[in-house]
Amino acid sequence: MNDAHLHLLLNHLPILGVLFGLLILTSGFFLKNKAVKQTALGMFVLSAILAIPAYLTGEPAEALVENLPGVTENLIESHEDLANIFLWVVGALGFFSLFTFYNDYKSNKIAPTLYALTFVAAIGSMIFAQRVGASGGEIRHTEIRSGATANSAENPAAGELEAKRDDD
Repeated sequence: MNDAHLHLLLNHLPILGVLFGLLILTSGFFLKNKAVKQTALGMFVLSAILAIPAYLTGEPAEALVENLPGVTENLIESHEDLANIFLWVVGALGFFSLFTFYNDYKSNKIAPTLYALTFVAAIGSMIFAQRVGASGGEIRHTEIRSGATANSAENPAAGELEAKRDDD
């Protein structure tokens, strides 16, 4: 397994963790179940922890793919910038989840409000998760880039070949 494989393996975990945590928290609200809501908080904390190795494996993965055909520095930098923001956003969600858990454990009256704020923070985190995931996918998946055509999606080098033929 090389660095790119490791990054691809790890980068999905915090994104899916936030998604599943959000679904679990929603279920906890509907079921009015404290344990289910606390499980969601645990998912958010785990997502924040898993975002660290996902982020740290990005640079070594970049070194492997930056010179591949169809990969541009602009796409990589955009992904890296979004990943940096996501790292801080999901980290804040993790810390806020711990704060919410502590207040819930202590049966503080503010806990229901903190759960609602955690839910809003999780939605914001999910928005960033989607953006960072999509920007990472665009690096190697030309078919999901904006402006992709059927011909370029089937063969990313087709445009390069056509341009070369026109020069000849």
